[in-house]
Amino acid sequence: MAMYFDPKSWSPWRAVDLGKRLFDRSWLEQWISLGTAWMDPVADLGAGTATALLPDVLMTMLSEGILSRFGGQEVSATLLGHNLDATLQVLKVRRRGAHFQTKTVLSRLRWDDHRIEAVTVIAHGVRLIPGMPTKLRAAQLDIDGTVTTAAVVGWLNTQPLSWALDLHKTGLILARHRRMRMTALVDASVTDNRLGIEVRKAAWFGIRIPRRMVGIPTMPLNRLPNNARIISTQREDDLIRFRIELPEITGSFDLAQIRSAILAGSTLIVF
Repeated sequence: MAMYFDPKSWSPWRAVDLGKRLFDRSWLEQWISLGTAWMDPVADLGAGTATALLPDVLMTMLSEGILSRFGGQEVSATLLGHNLDATLQVLKVRRRGAHFQTKTVLSRLRWDDHRIEAVTVIAHGVRLIPGMPTKLRAAQLDIDGTVTTAAVVGWLNTQPLSWALDLHKTGLILARHRRMRMTALVDASVTDNRLGIEVRKAAWFGIRIPRRMVGIPTMPLNRLPNNARIISTQREDDLIRFRIELPEITGSFDLAQIRSAILAGSTLIVF
């Protein structure tokens, strides 16, 4: 069974090479070599060698360099026009037939102005096409994440809705109609791109309305960004767990910029 390759693990050949360098140099040079050994995989990520790198070598260099530099730390990136700030917890790569599969775990994620507590992204059918720029393609992304109900309510209130939403102490959502004197205490979930809203309580001018009179049919979620499909959402107290699938996605990046970002700890850019 194929196992994930952890970019932080060193091969025996790299260990032998490092040992030779340590014993051949002064104590100060040995310390410098040990402290900067993580830079080795990205040392050749320059414009002159970009087209000569095989996908396996390039993938290993990128994943090892990024994890070694940013693992356990906050990473900033511009990804397909969106700003991303998060703490990188896991970055693993394994070959699956002719392509790769990657697993990325991020915590305390800020995607543009949206806050997400944690997210795990598994990319299937990943291909790297070396060139100027280097292209990155994934056949499908499986995204599992956790977001607070408060964050979701805050985002919904930025949309042109007829209802103003608040987070109720029970963890449910309190909805107030912007024109009519109607309020409702509701819960919501999504299954296979269909939104279901369950009305727990409802009132009009303070008079309770029987729930059977305010049933809301499930609604299809069409035209989601990037043809995304929401597989499921599930609320647990003040958190919402979600699973999303994205179809094929393509991006490009400049190897020289990625190399500089890894060495300097600055922003990674995929466009």
